[in-house]
Amino acid sequence: MAREWLYGRQAVLASLRARRRHCFTLLIAQGISERGIIAEILKEAHARRGCLVRRVPRAELAHLVAHEGHQGVALEVSRYPYLDEGELYRRVEEAGRDALVLLLDHLQDPQNVGNLLRTAEIAGVTAAVIPRRRAAGITPAVVNASAGAVEYLAVAHVPNLARTIEGLQERGLWVYALEGTADAPAYWEVDLTGAVGIVVGSEGKGLSRLVRERSDGFLRIPMWGQTPSLNAAVAGALALYEARRQRTIGHAHAL
Repeated sequence: MAREWLYGRQAVLASLRARRRHCFTLLIAQGISERGIIAEILKEAHARRGCLVRRVPRAELAHLVAHEGHQGVALEVSRYPYLDEGELYRRVEEAGRDALVLLLDHLQDPQNVGNLLRTAEIAGVTAAVIPRRRAAGITPAVVNASAGAVEYLAVAHVPNLARTIEGLQERGLWVYALEGTADAPAYWEVDLTGAVGIVVGSEGKGLSRLVRERSDGFLRIPMWGQTPSLNAAVAGALALYEARRQRTIGHAHAL
């Protein structure tokens, strides 16, 4: 079974609580007080059958995770449990008109991906979708950047994002892509209360050609300052929360 090391206190605690991965070893740096969140981590680890708990020098822990942000803890777990396309489609069909899907069009910055997926989990999306190539997967860095939120989130890893969009559309999803063109409506002007997918383009190139062609419509985030664009994670968060707001109070009342 393939393994990897998660690091950071919130990420480790979330993984233990979510119970979606097999837990092998928990490392705690020697000298750390076993109170607060560390006590919670230890409690969860002791409750997991087969999870070995070791207290090690900080140098050993830093060598294993190769990241300064480990906060004195690391967890050896099985790889992230992605959805396949069939599971993604089943979730969307079960959600019906309540389906809300986030699609990432080749985002590569782990911090952006982690931040956006954290927002997606908090906003209650049905699933998130990322392509297998030229994109950041759910790596330990992404888990840490999300503060562990991705451990609770359904994420599909797909070979071709444009084809997956077509599959989602066949199941009733209306797919909107965030686009900066002046003729696109502002994101709050569009009815996002039905079964909806929101596409966020990559940090540098934006939307890929095929994804743009497959999209049913576009959303624009107006900007009044001199900076030409928003961070991808911020742009996606605005659109997701507008969709959630409309679903809470109704689009007609949201306008």
